[in-house]
Amino acid sequence: MFDPADLPAEGFARLVAVMARLRDRGQGCPWDLEQTLHTLRPYLIEESYEALDAIDALGPAADALPGDQPHADRALTEAHREELGDVLLQIVFQARVAEEMGFFDAEAVARGVADKMIYRHPHVFVQAEGADAPTGPATITDAAAVVDQWEQIKRKDGRGALAGVPRHLPALLRAHRIGEKAARIGFDWQQPDDVIAKVEEELGEVREALARGDLADLERETGDLLFAVASLARHHGLDAENALRGTLDRFSSRFGHVERRLDASGSDKGAVADLEAWWREAKQLEAKQLEAEQLEAEQLEASHLVEQRAAAVASASDASASNGSSDGRPG
Repeated sequence: MFDPADLPAEGFARLVAVMARLRDRGQGCPWDLEQTLHTLRPYLIEESYEALDAIDALGPAADALPGDQPHADRALTEAHREELGDVLLQIVFQARVAEEMGFFDAEAVARGVADKMIYRHPHVFVQAEGADAPTGPATITDAAAVVDQWEQIKRKDGRGALAGVPRHLPALLRAHRIGEKAARIGFDWQQPDDVIAKVEEELGEVREALARGDLADLERETGDLLFAVASLARHHGLDAENALRGTLDRFSSRFGHVERRLDASGSDKGAVADLEAWWREAKQLEAKQLEAEQLEAEQLEASHLVEQRAAAVASASDASASNGSSDGRPG
């Protein structure tokens, strides 16, 4: 067996060393040794979604910008840290498998993405000399200008505008990202009303396909309609993927309430009137819960602000005391 005391102390190097031991053919873990790049795919997806759930659980803290000091429950921040670690584990795991096949190692993964970030930020980092060095303004203060610069660098490198959108993304998220990238070269509706007209147009084509009974055409037109709806959300600063996820969460919660009421009634199938009444009841309970959560969040934020102000006053008082002598006169 391996002694953990022999492992590096630094976090990333320690994780890489742990994975090397787990994949050791003589003393490693049988399960880890059986994994391939293909068998690891679902774990990377699962851990990524668990990290997203942890971000959502942070509440307002998930929207904090540099300089903000949001309040967040310690247990939630620890859960976020743990989920990010699980994602990192999957990356190091795949890098180890790749290293064993002679492709690359974890250090090359980290170095490669660091070099890419340096290359794509010529307004932040001094660039190496050479014809391939990206060019751009010395100072950029606008985030939109940074995105434009990224796209220019990608085009210079011969990459199409849509090249960075993975095909395996959830469809609504992929629709959002494709729409964003197409818009950067001017391929987009100019006004939100134009997108609404497109949604109505696609809905009309769905109705026509239904009238014809053409299922293949109906599938295509339904896809066009969903893409148009995703574009409508994007034009209003919304994400259709998040919007639908929220709807599904609300539906699941309300349906759970309906199921519980149905179980309590002793029946396997409720009357339509009862089901609708229980659904309305679930919506009312949901509204009350949301109101209570908002009130609690406001109280926590107010408490956090009070603590910040008290700390600032105490710090100023300490500074004032340190600048004076013991008798209160200047020293």
